[in-house]
Amino acid sequence: MAHVISDACVSCGACESACPVGAISMGEDHMQIDAGACVDCGACEAACPTGAISAE
Repeated sequence: MAHVISDACVSCGACESACPVGAISMGEDHMQIDAGACVDCGACEAACPTGAISAE
């Protein structure tokens, strides 16, 4: 299962740089994860300073 980013995201980009497969990019309102590219490693969840990322 891919990780998801909630509305608590402040678009700081910490998760984007932590993702080893480049599955995170800026969406319309906040960062978003490409579920097809996500390898579910959890690096983004650990890097998020607001706790906006969780396992789906």
